[in-house]
Amino acid sequence: MALAGKKVLIVYAHQSSGSFNAAAKDAAVEVLTAKGCTVKVSDLYAIKFKASATAEDIQGEVKNAEHFRYADETKAAWEAGKLAADITEEQCKLTEADLIIFQFPMYWFSVPAILKGWIDRVLTLGYAYSDNKRYGQGIFKGKKAVLSFTTGSKESMFSADGINGDMNVTLWPIQNGILHYCGFQVLPPQIFWAPSGIPREASAALLQAWRNRLEGLLDEAPLTFTPMDYFDGEAGFRLKPEVQQKQSSEKFGLTVGTHMGMAVPPNNMMRAGV
Repeated sequence: MALAGKKVLIVYAHQSSGSFNAAAKDAAVEVLTAKGCTVKVSDLYAIKFKASATAEDIQGEVKNAEHFRYADETKAAWEAGKLAADITEEQCKLTEADLIIFQFPMYWFSVPAILKGWIDRVLTLGYAYSDNKRYGQGIFKGKKAVLSFTTGSKESMFSADGINGDMNVTLWPIQNGILHYCGFQVLPPQIFWAPSGIPREASAALLQAWRNRLEGLLDEAPLTFTPMDYFDGEAGFRLKPEVQQKQSSEKFGLTVGTHMGMAVPPNNMMRAGV
C-alpha cells in the first residue's frame, strides 16, 4: 500500500524532548512525511491534555447531574455537538487519520495516565463504539493502529517464564479491550525493550529498525482476534458450541483472552498470523 496521501495521527505521551520516546516519535514524523503522508502529532503533555473524564467535558447542562453517567452523557453531547473543545479537536484528527501511532513509555504495565485520559475522553460512546458497532464490526475498522512504546524492564522479564509475566497477556486489555473493541486493525506492537539501559550504538540501532519498519507499516498484516460470528449473542456472547468443539482438538486456545482454558497461543498479541 502506497503511503503517499495517507493521514497519520501520532498520539504522543512523554514529557521530555530528550527521551527515547521523543526520538521514536520524531523518526516516525520524518519517515512518514518523506513518504508523502500528512502527519499530525497530539503531544499530550505539551497541550496539557486533561486526563480525567468528568462532567466538565460537556458544554452546558448534563441530563442527570444527580446520577452522572459519563458514557451516556458524552454520547448525547457528541450528538448535540456539545463536547469540550479539546475532545472535539482530537476526534477530528482521529476521524481523518488512516493510521494512528500511540507513542509512550509503559507505566505500571499500561499506558501513562495522560494517555489513558485521551482514551477515556476521546473514544466516546457513539463516536468510537456502540453496542452494534464493536470489535470486528467496529466503527474504526477502516483504520490501522499500532502501539510503539518503551519498557523499563528487559525483554526476558516479560517472557512467559519471566517475573513480569507474558507481554502478550499485558497487551491484551489495550490491544483487544480498547483498539480492537473500537474496530481498529491492530498492527503488531513496536516494543523498545529497556532502551535507557543500553549503549548509544544499540539505541541508534533500535531507532533505525523502527525507521525501516515505518517504510512498509501500512502493508503489514494485523494481529488476529476472534471473529464476532464465533460468538452467540443470544447466549451472552460466548463461543458457539460448534466453535468450541472444533477448537478443542487444537493445541492452543483462540487468543490470549479467549483461550477456553487451553494453552495461550504464543505471541498472539505481538505477531501477525498467530
